[in-house]
Amino acid sequence: MRSDGGQALSWLGDYEGSGEQEREDLERLAGLLAEAPDPFARSSPLHVTGSAIVLDPPTHRVLLRWHARQHDWLQLGGHAEPGEADPYATALREATEESGLFDLSPFPGPVICHVVVVPVQGREDEPAHEHVDVRYLLTTGSPAAIRPESPLAPLRWSPLEVAMELAAANLAETMRRALRVLSL
Repeated sequence: MRSDGGQALSWLGDYEGSGEQEREDLERLAGLLAEAPDPFARSSPLHVTGSAIVLDPPTHRVLLRWHARQHDWLQLGGHAEPGEADPYATALREATEESGLFDLSPFPGPVICHVVVVPVQGREDEPAHEHVDVRYLLTTGSPAAIRPESPLAPLRWSPLEVAMELAAANLAETMRRALRVLSL
């Protein structure tokens, strides 16, 4: 996939996704990449974010973070910093900041696991908007070393199968994909 300027988007590569919903979300991403001066800018009503499913492979557990704004346990990740234009770099940086884990590594490599457009509720200082969340899988060899970045954002390890049952449909799908990779 290329932007309208013909510049190769190395981070997207040949990723095609699976299923009708993800293909629709990828079409929206293609439109955003072709039209937006900065597809990662938070000021845009639709912008790219990067997140990660952090796994402890020996136990098949996933690390979840409490998101007060969403009132839910979700994956780690978030917005790009100014100048950041690679959702994998964003996902890795955010997951490290939010978990305190400094040994995170891509699993099985820095390849996209799932692309999904997610609605985000507005608040006083920010209108409702959407994220094109590009999701990756990361692992740690030191799961006991987690340290939340804030007391308002606690962390917890959860069995992947349990987390999938409790998660919203789009996150459950990402976790199903993670479980398939773990089972290989």
